[in-house]
Formats: sequence, structure tokens, C-alpha cells
Amino acid sequence: MTTYKSRKDVPVSETWNLADIYEELSQWEADLQSVEERTQKLKAFDGNINDAQSLYDYLILSEETGYTYKKLYVYTMFQVDLDTRDTKAQSLQDRAKQLGVKLSSATSFFMPFLLSLDESTLKGYIKEVKGLTYFEEDLLESYRYKKHVLPKEKEEVLSELGEALSAPSNTFGMINNADIKFGDVTTKDGETVELTRGMYSKLIEDDNREVRQEAYKAYYKPYVQLNNTIASTLSSAIKNNVTLSKMRHYPSALEKSLFSDMVPKEVYDNLIEATKANIEPLHRYTKIRKQTLGLDELRQYDLNVPLVKDVKEEISFDEAYETMLKSLAPLGEEYVETLKGFKEKRYFDVRETPGKRSGAYNLGLYGVHPFVLLNHQDDLDSLFTLVHECGHAMHSWYSSNHQPQISAGYSIFVAEVASTVNEVLLIRYLLKHTEDEKMKKHLLNHFIDSFRGTLFTQVMFSEFEKITHEKAEKGEPLNAEVFNEVYETIFREFNGDEIVFDEEVKYGWSRIPHFYRPFYVYKYATGYASAIQIADQLLEGKPETLENYLTFLKSGSSDYPLELLQATGVDLTKPEPIRNALAIFGELVDEFSNL
Repeated sequence: MTTYKSRKDVPVSETWNLADIYEELSQWEADLQSVEERTQKLKAFDGNINDAQSLYDYLILSEETGYTYKKLYVYTMFQVDLDTRDTKAQSLQDRAKQLGVKLSSATSFFMPFLLSLDESTLKGYIKEVKGLTYFEEDLLESYRYKKHVLPKEKEEVLSELGEALSAPSNTFGMINNADIKFGDVTTKDGETVELTRGMYSKLIEDDNREVRQEAYKAYYKPYVQLNNTIASTLSSAIKNNVTLSKMRHYPSALEKSLFSDMVPKEVYDNLIEATKANIEPLHRYTKIRKQTLGLDELRQYDLNVPLVKDVKEEISFDEAYETMLKSLAPLGEEYVETLKGFKEKRYFDVRETPGKRSGAYNLGLYGVHPFVLLNHQDDLDSLFTLVHECGHAMHSWYSSNHQPQISAGYSIFVAEVASTVNEVLLIRYLLKHTEDEKMKKHLLNHFIDSFRGTLFTQVMFSEFEKITHEKAEKGEPLNAEVFNEVYETIFREFNGDEIVFDEEVKYGWSRIPHFYRPFYVYKYATGYASAIQIADQLLEGKPETLENYLTFLKSGSSDYPLELLQATGVDLTKPEPIRNALAIFGELVDEFSNL
């Protein structure tokens, strides 16, 4: 595996070319100045939009300013992510953030103003000035929010309170990323090292059970110690969400979160009920895991160790890229050729270097191109990460190239479909082209564990969020004891009786950052189930399936997520896609068991 002590050592071809956004800092400074000036102009529209032309002038200026702002903010974000220790990059990002607050404040008047207009007046304006038809759908969509938008003065106050309301999330972020220390652990070589999150994800998969146990205990120790503090931050985040939902007249916090995507509450409930009704194959897999590992007692720190030993193979980035392109052939020539060009054009930042942000992501910058951040480790997991992020990147590319700016972005609800379709195509390709039985078993194990992590675990988290928000809505207390009890009950239900529960299990909720972005993780599960169905249909080679799927990738946010998915043949208002995905999970467990 290639490791680099400095970014300077990484081949240029494996780094981002940020000159695609700004060739020099002076251009960034000029854009910052320009947004600053335009923010003042936007503010001056407050109280002065009184005809079709002034409405059009405001909207055009607002879109142009928003576009430039996003570009300059993303540029600073990339600089910080490439080296989080870089103080110059941090100060640029701080300046961009402060400008963002000003921009948000300057435009906060607009939604209350728009909704104070009579709908017939707005429609008259749209007929009068031709350019307003570009904004028509978004303007009329705003009327859906009419009863949820507060009077102008209250909206301004909420806008000013933005930072205070995000304090629980920021506090947890500081505790989780900056303050928590996991202490020392002993590696299998007998070396004492400080435990990090990255190291934990490796050690929890170690063959040596004592190494796994020690890492597990060390990892959970600070969360157990800070249990009451973290409970306080999560409780505040949930109560803030519930209070805002009430203030904005939503029936519940859950329905507030589902509102923008026009997702009925039944989709969320369906997901939880259908998963729990089909949980048996997961319990069966847990039994197989216990038998395969030859354990008298299966514990939580035994759930991630691969069940097939000694199949680690080194896959260089170039090799991973080639394998990816072959596996995605069912998506058609244009898809594969376009993706091939991403590597030559340096849309990837490939290597892990000191100070670089961990993990991986794709960010599609409209008018520029997608940017993919990786921390490639030359292994199978890195191949899957590459394929996953390229699913997002191609979704960004297709949407940006086939939609106007106003509808080029896509919601998270559909985002996970594009990435997971790619992963499923990859695993099916690898299983088909692997003669080695051991490797086949390893890939099946990988597929099953990915299923467990993306579908079952996220549904478990979704139920935790639903129960804790409902408690807050009823005015019931939320504290460490309550969180521990709710989490442990759900964990037991999902994981079955084969697991012997360590004390640490019930503290699992306290380490999940997603809970500070409420009712978001269920989209991973619905996306995963949808992707399983689409990928398997693509492999059948029906031309209309490919055509429908590519249309979906080109659609951005031109329709609501459920409608976009229905065009691919997936109807999430019914339990079938979830049941079908869980049936496939059962088949995979059977196949693994038979091998």
C-alpha cells in the first residue's frame, strides 16, 4: 500500500486540480467582494418588490449570487479538507461562512413576502414577464410551505438564531472529533499505540479476538464516561427540532423532515415494519457468524470480523479504476466513456495524507464538474468506495448536463440510489468473474455485511430517531437512561438472541453523528432497497430499464423523489421494494451458508 508523508509526494495525476474553480486567489477575492456587494443589493429589495419586473430582477440576482457564493465556499471547503491543519485555508473558510450568514439574513425576507402574495397575483406576474417561467415551478412549490412559514419578523429572528440552534450539533462535533481520546491499545505485534477511529475500523476486523475486544472497550470507554454530556447535546438537538416543527405548524418533527421530499409518513413506517417483519435472515446470518468463528458466545465486537480469512489482495488505484469501468458496462457506453475521462481530468483526490479529511465524498459543482475526495488504501473496500462515489459523481454530471441550474441538484433521497446501483453491479460482476471459491465466499460476506450496514443498521437508527422524537413531543424526559434503554431494546430486536450483550452495547447511540441531522438515515435504507431492484433489472439487459435509469440520473430535482423513482419501476409507497431487497438478502445468506 502506498502511504505518503506529505501532499507534495503524491503524483499530480492523483490530486484535484482546484484551478478548475479558481486559477488564483485574487479571483476568489474578487468573487467574495462581488457577493458582498450583491448581498447589499438583495437586501435593498426588501419592501421593494411590487411588480413582475422587480420580482424577476430579484430572482435573477439571487440565483447568480447564490451560484458564486457556492463556488467560493466550496473552494475553501476543499482547501480545508485537503489539510485540516492549514490555518490559511481555515481563515478563508471562516470569511466565506460569515458571508454566508449575511447572505442568508439579507434574503430571509423573501419567503414570507412571496407567501403574502395572492397566488393569482403571482401567476399574473409569471404571464407578464417571460423570464419568470424559469422560476415558475419553484415559486408555486413555495405555496406548499405557506402554513409553515412564519411572519417576516419571526423568520428574521430564526435566521439570526441559526448558529445558536445548531449549537448541540456543533458541540457534539467538537466532543466527537476534537476532544474524545480513545487511549492506547496493543496491536497483534505487541506494539502499544494510541487508538484512532481509522485504526478502530481496522482492529475491530482483526482475526485476534483479544485485539478486537481491547479495541472495542477502549473505543466505547470515552462515550460511556461522557454519556450524560452527550445525552444533553442530543436531547437539546431533538427538542430544538420538535420546537421548530411546532412553531412551523407541522403535525410532527418526522413529517417536517419528510415534507420537502413530499414523502408520506407511511413510507417511513413501511420501511421499519417491513424490515422487522423480515428480520429472520439477519438472525440466521448471526448464527452462521457464530458457528463460522467457532465461538461459544458471540459479542458485538465479533460482528465485523470477515468470516473468510487470508483473501486480502492489493488493488492499485489504476487497477481498481479499470475493474470499475468493466463492472459498470450494463450502464452503457456513454456512461463508461464519460467516467473514464474523470480520471484523466483529475476529478479525484486519491491518497490519504497527514491532516486530510477522512472518509470519502462527491461534490458536484454546477458549471465546473464533480469533485471526488478519497483516501484510497489499495484494497477491496477502497474499490467499493471508489465505485460508490463515482455513482454520485456521474449522477452530478448527468444532472448538471441535462438540467438548468435551478433543478440540477438532487435530493439525498435519490442520491444513494445512484451510488448503490454501482456497488451492486460491482459485486455481481466480481462474483461472476471469480473462480476461486474462497474469494467468492469473501465477496458474499462483503455483500451481506454491506446489506446489514446500509439497510438493517440504518432502519434501526431510524426507529431510534422516531421513538425519541415522539417522547419529546409527548413531553417525556430525554436523558442518558432513556436513550440507553431505547437503543438497547431496538438493538436486541434487530440482532437476535445469539449475541451476548456487553455493557457497552446500550451506549451505541452516543457515537452517531447522523442523529444531529434528524430523519436522514432512512434514505440510505430506501435508497439501498431501490438500488438492489434497479441493478438486478439492469443486469437482465432490457433496453427500457437502462433508458429509464439514465433518464432518472439526468432528472436532478425536476420532480419529487418518489415520482423520479417510480419512473424506474420502484414504488416506495408500497412495501414490495423493501420486501424484495430483504428476500435477496435471505438468498445471499443461503448461498453463503451452502458454500
